[in-house]
Amino acid sequence: MSLLNPQLTAFAAVLAEGSFDCAAQRLSLTPSAISQRVKALEDRLGQVLILRRTPCEATDAGERLLRSVQQMRLLEAETLNDFHVGAESSGPTTVSIGVNADSLATWFLTALARLHDEHSLLFDIRVEDQDHSTRLLRDGSVLGAITADAQPVQGCSVKKLGVMRYLPVASPAFVKRHFGHGVNAASLGQAPMLVFNRKDALQWRFIHGVTRARLAPPVHYVPSSTALVEGAALGLGWAMAPESMLDKHFAEGTLTPIAPGRSLDVPLYWQCWSIRSTTLAIVTEKLLQAAAGGLRQRR
Repeated sequence: MSLLNPQLTAFAAVLAEGSFDCAAQRLSLTPSAISQRVKALEDRLGQVLILRRTPCEATDAGERLLRSVQQMRLLEAETLNDFHVGAESSGPTTVSIGVNADSLATWFLTALARLHDEHSLLFDIRVEDQDHSTRLLRDGSVLGAITADAQPVQGCSVKKLGVMRYLPVASPAFVKRHFGHGVNAASLGQAPMLVFNRKDALQWRFIHGVTRARLAPPVHYVPSSTALVEGAALGLGWAMAPESMLDKHFAEGTLTPIAPGRSLDVPLYWQCWSIRSTTLAIVTEKLLQAAAGGLRQRR
């Protein structure tokens, strides 16, 4: 059961699924019906809302509308649950969250498991670098995001979660081969390094902190937190890895710091829309609890 306008439902589904065909499949309609509803909504508002690309993207007007639709859907679900209607027909509430891959691989899932177990929430997780995740809030894709940005997005509130500490690591054989004469501009410039993707700036920040030089080392792009750490253990390159993922490797001797005593701390924050939502309040509480046990807490 949903009270949301069918045109708005179709509009949100296209952006969530990335195409008119997938939105039609999700809503058990024909692509033509989805297209007609979105076109009627655009005619009604007098603005193009969706760029017909692969995948479909929201225009600036579409982003503003999507933010409102996401909030309305959440508040509608809470209202129907308060009246004990809608849960059987519409299913559990789904919360969209942006999160960086390293949090997802370490402390974050603990909070989701508790939220699902205690409140039957479902989640639509969007993985994005912590330096870029506020984009997902601005374009309306998510209701909340883990971010490195302490400055709140307009209309959002911010809670400090803690600090994720990264260590520069590699296999002992790799360290002997590439850093036998120290970690400096010469060695960092030629040693292969592992980078999550082209938005991942951690390795470059470490290099700049050590050398202040502009280097162009060989790079492996490995878009998986666990695979990146495993790749370092196998001698593929050196990497900046969350300290919470390294205990087993340090104990087994498969990884070692390339520069003992050096680390990189990344403060993380939870930003979510400032609306009177019981669901967002519960999500915020559980994320803060999980972060207290999974991240460093600065005093």
